[in-house]
Amino acid sequence: MTDHRDEIEALLHEDRTFAPSPAFVAQANVDASIYDAAAADPVAYWAEQAERLTWGVPFTSTLEWNRPVATWFGDGQLNAAVNCVDRHVAVGNGDKVAYYFVGEPDGDTRTITYADLAREVAKAANALTELGVSAGDRVAIYMPMIPEAVVAMLACARIGAPHSVVFGGFSADALASRILDADCRVVITADGGYRRGAASGLKVNVDAALEQCPLVTSVLVVRRTGQEVSFTAGRDHWWHDLVDRQSSTHAAQLFPAEHPLYVMYTSGTTAKPKGILHTTGGYLTHVATTHSMVFDLKPATDVVWTAADIGWVTGHSYIVYGPLCNGATSVLYEGVPDAGGRDRWWRIVEEYGVTILYTAPTTIRTLMKWGEEHPERHDLSSLRLLGSVGEPINPEAWMWYRRVIGGDRCPIVDTWWQTETGGIMASPLPGVTATKPGAAMRALPGISIDVVDDDGRSVGNGEGGFLVVREPWPGMTRGIWGDPARFVETYFSQLPGVYFAGDGAKRDDDGDLWVLGRIDDVMNVSGHRLSTAEVEHALVAHPAVAEAAVVGASDATTGQAIVAFVTLRLDAVVDDDLVESLRLHVGQMIGPIAKPRQVLITPELPKTRSGKIMRRLLRDVAEQRTLGDTTTLVDPAVVAMIDELMRSAPADD
Repeated sequence: MTDHRDEIEALLHEDRTFAPSPAFVAQANVDASIYDAAAADPVAYWAEQAERLTWGVPFTSTLEWNRPVATWFGDGQLNAAVNCVDRHVAVGNGDKVAYYFVGEPDGDTRTITYADLAREVAKAANALTELGVSAGDRVAIYMPMIPEAVVAMLACARIGAPHSVVFGGFSADALASRILDADCRVVITADGGYRRGAASGLKVNVDAALEQCPLVTSVLVVRRTGQEVSFTAGRDHWWHDLVDRQSSTHAAQLFPAEHPLYVMYTSGTTAKPKGILHTTGGYLTHVATTHSMVFDLKPATDVVWTAADIGWVTGHSYIVYGPLCNGATSVLYEGVPDAGGRDRWWRIVEEYGVTILYTAPTTIRTLMKWGEEHPERHDLSSLRLLGSVGEPINPEAWMWYRRVIGGDRCPIVDTWWQTETGGIMASPLPGVTATKPGAAMRALPGISIDVVDDDGRSVGNGEGGFLVVREPWPGMTRGIWGDPARFVETYFSQLPGVYFAGDGAKRDDDGDLWVLGRIDDVMNVSGHRLSTAEVEHALVAHPAVAEAAVVGASDATTGQAIVAFVTLRLDAVVDDDLVESLRLHVGQMIGPIAKPRQVLITPELPKTRSGKIMRRLLRDVAEQRTLGDTTTLVDPAVVAMIDELMRSAPADD
């Protein structure tokens, strides 16, 4: 593999930018004037964007802001499923492909048109009505990445029943806690799903969870894997028995714009999971707008692949609601990146002519680690835009993504947003905004992001602080389900009058925005505030390193010391000097104060089922404390292995 270290160091220190390509400038959906127009009157801007939707009762009031609760389009009425499905069929686009479904087992594929989706959503809505579900009732969805999961979400939205999708990798206890908190009376699930070639169980986890949830009256089960499952008479129903016999027509009801659409629970890595509430009109406006602008969507020709799971907000916003509102064609993939071989993703891109790929830095680094030979075997020329989501992307991964996957021709939109924000908040606009490897660049039109100091004052260029949002936006959460006091305390108490995102950020010398990660991940070493992301970026810029996670650990001399956990590339040369080489490399890129006290080389890093590195547990390891909750990890054995390595490692590693 080519050593790009010098190039990456130049990018970090010289702040190189990539100007928009003339091709994108010529055909981009928007131009630079949209920033000034939105800034001049943000409320009018969002009212204009809301016209992307079909309103059964048009709104006359755009925004009522009673901090911290916003009401958007309050007197308007609409139906989410109509906006996602029916209206496209009504104008003659029923034969357009909504989803190319690719199951994990090779050859397991389906093509689903908007007309197909309309029929299935209507039948599922009728089935839920037969089960006694009505507007306002919450429904839990615990499913693999299959089309029925999308149908279930839309069927709930159609009848006004807020859904709470629980990621299919969560345990029975995690599922039970979410069912209880939202008071769900119906659960939609499957017998199981596929993971790395093997069938995993889902219904068995539902059965275990419902031992703690006696008020659940109905369970609807999709037969996905054919494995045997237990059934409780009167409570459990096969999808193919109940849904398939329903009428394929359903009269959609209108709901107020502020009617709850869904409750999504955060992973609960440090406390009780928070049920983030999103409502209908504002959320749909936000995700439809950002999906169109940020990805420069051309619905007639694009094939969009958001490589995420619908159990997370990325899947809600940019697999389901955003693309469907815009009448787009998407890839829906069930499996992991190496199911059927490490070139599986690139086979999918080639076969379906994927034009837009949106994925997480964690996955990009994994694909880097596997080597360039896998994408090089496939024709990726259909790709015209790449996106990054989930956490700040290190510059080397950004460059690899651009060069190897994008062929140095595809712009990269590095997006910042959260479950709470509903949709993308900061990102370059392709064909409009210059890009820098690792930078979110600027807030989107109509979004008022700022970086402030401890007293809430805006920082200058070249300075860092807390990322906040000063004014309301349509997709913002309307609260934490059942806990308004926690909502205020978490998001609106630290810095009065603004939304506190919990992330650190900086403005570079040009005024462009860099998101540094959670403020919990800022270390104080001998009075110097260092971002874990900054040190991680330096480590990953070393040619031997595939991934790195950095935490601060107590130190009698410096207050905190830096401890780094590193996985190596497959082609890395490992010798006795590697650890010291990594320490010196960080010191050269950032400064001597940033050299890690310890560097622990490990085969894997502990990751949640959403692909995020669990730094909380790594802090436990670094402090040699008893390990905290590991139930959200893909493989809890990984952190136990790292803990053992740490305890046996010399302290001055």
